Amino acid sequence: MQKWLSIVGIGEDGLTGLNEVGRSLLAQATVVVGGERHLAMLPPDDPREKLLWTSPIEDSLNQVLDRRGQAVCVLASGDPMCYGIGVTFTRRVAIAEMTIVPAPSAFSLACARLGWSLTDVETLSLCGRDPNLLNAVLYPGAQILVLSADHSTPTTVAQLLTNRGYGDSQITVLERMGGIHERIIQGMASTWNAPDLADLNTIAIAIPHSAQMQLPAQARLITPPHSPLPIPHSPHTPGLPDTAYHHDGQLTKREVRAVTLSALAPLPGQLLWDVGAGCGSIGIEWMRSHRRCRAIAIEQHSTRLQYIAANAASLGVPHLKIIAGEAPIALKDLPQPDAIFIGGGLTTPDLFETCWTALPSGGRLVANAVTVEGESVLFQWQRQWGGELIRIAIQRAEPVGHFLGWKAMAPVTQWVVAK
Repeated sequence: MQKWLSIVGIGEDGLTGLNEVGRSLLAQATVVVGGERHLAMLPPDDPREKLLWTSPIEDSLNQVLDRRGQAVCVLASGDPMCYGIGVTFTRRVAIAEMTIVPAPSAFSLACARLGWSLTDVETLSLCGRDPNLLNAVLYPGAQILVLSADHSTPTTVAQLLTNRGYGDSQITVLERMGGIHERIIQGMASTWNAPDLADLNTIAIAIPHSAQMQLPAQARLITPPHSPLPIPHSPHTPGLPDTAYHHDGQLTKREVRAVTLSALAPLPGQLLWDVGAGCGSIGIEWMRSHRRCRAIAIEQHSTRLQYIAANAASLGVPHLKIIAGEAPIALKDLPQPDAIFIGGGLTTPDLFETCWTALPSGGRLVANAVTVEGESVLFQWQRQWGGELIRIAIQRAEPVGHFLGWKAMAPVTQWVVAK
């Protein structure tokens, strides 16, 4: 099909910054689409049809698609394929029907100003997204670039950093990069106070290598026994400390959790069902392994549902989907998983059959049992469907008077099978 849609990245320097291809596509368009800032760059007497982005954006997208076949030019900030509108359009329009002309992204411009290597930094957008996403990329020595939703985002970020024990992090706000009104403001997270910021800004965060992630002393004094303490840890390594989670004892312990995540073998973009999720630790660490990993936590206990939501937010995956209900009934009509973890309810009738039917060919199922009855079920399943049975026995050194002795945790029998 003939190309009809062009998506042209535009910087703070406006139309003068467009290259020849971008200028040509804009000049040939009969319909121009953009935000108020972009459309205001056009001459006042420009006679062409103009479409302004509205909320919800779905309405505007449909208006553009209704003009398929006309010459439509969408003006976008920076690189349309970096958390931009170009990504949205590629989900609806074949690339053969469009031309995309990027300008330097806000991330590229920020790295140029700061002398940072773009390949070494963590990047995310908080435009229309939960600020708790930032929790997934916090660790000592991290360099982080954040696209702001508006002028208030830097203050939100500074408060989050301070609450997580990273108040000594340096924050740099870069406004309107590439234009005559460009401005750079710097400060510390714990003392951040920068009024009158522009809505168009990017935040750079530099966390010291020596940072110790912990709650303030006064907060620790009122922390319940099983409330999570922020722990410095790689965003992608499984086996967070048990103290990182709110729980009521229904928690896959750290060592077993690491082995379980290894058996589940998450890949970017894959979906996990965490059946009998407890406090949500398996689904949460599956999602932390890669930003594109998705998970659904299925749990019937009301208090544990609250724990799952709290843990997901504090550990940087607030988009974890939570289903309240008992399996296998609650599994009906869920999207097909790539992997399933069964952490509870092994003796429930039809649970395994429902999960096995839902898995595609090549899908992985991991089930953990701590009771004799649960083990018996796993033995039966393994005899029928194959796979591998593993016994996980962990002992931790704990004080015995003035000495140390080994205290055994309850052994876990694990079944791992691929369909």
